[in-house]
Amino acid sequence: MPGPERRRARDVGVRELLARRTVGDPQEKLDFATLLSGLGLRAFGMLLLLSILPAFIPVPIGGAVSGPLVMLVGLQLLLARRRPWLPKWLSRHGPQRDALRRFQLRIDPWLARLERLVKPRATALLHGTAATAFTGVLLLLLGLLLSLPIPLTNYLFGGLLLLYALALLERDGLLMGVAWALGVVTIVVFGVLSGSLVELVSGLWARFN
Repeated sequence: MPGPERRRARDVGVRELLARRTVGDPQEKLDFATLLSGLGLRAFGMLLLLSILPAFIPVPIGGAVSGPLVMLVGLQLLLARRRPWLPKWLSRHGPQRDALRRFQLRIDPWLARLERLVKPRATALLHGTAATAFTGVLLLLLGLLLSLPIPLTNYLFGGLLLLYALALLERDGLLMGVAWALGVVTIVVFGVLSGSLVELVSGLWARFN
């Protein structure tokens, strides 16, 4: 039976989850395994939240780092995994506490507004097999777009992916529905403009037909 600390981790809001993990030595490296512990099914949301952290850092390669991590989350949701899997070498890595703190401060105004609106509801859009697979497909495509060198889009994709992370963490199916709609529009617009998604879909279609 889960201990009190684990139960609390599964019940608290996103802002408190982040705040708890930013307390301590700013230079300490927080590995993914520790950051995801005690969250149950919410661990996918936390992993997605951590994955988009580089996209909010004003460096050219932020999206190139975040994109593959987002795609890894999407693939695991598509495969209906019950909990996130990370390679051992990756599970031992993670952000410095100071970087996580700066990320928290940057997105906290957004979270403060969203947390007034989100709540557990319409959970079939989160845990149903077809719904989870659809979320996985969208995250795969959004992660691919984020990894591409499309100018001035890191914050745009990062903000959209924040909605997916928050929906998973707060168990809000209605918010996930909104994220789906925005995700489809974003994929259509930027996917057609970049041409990369068209090539990917064409390649997959040719392989399986």
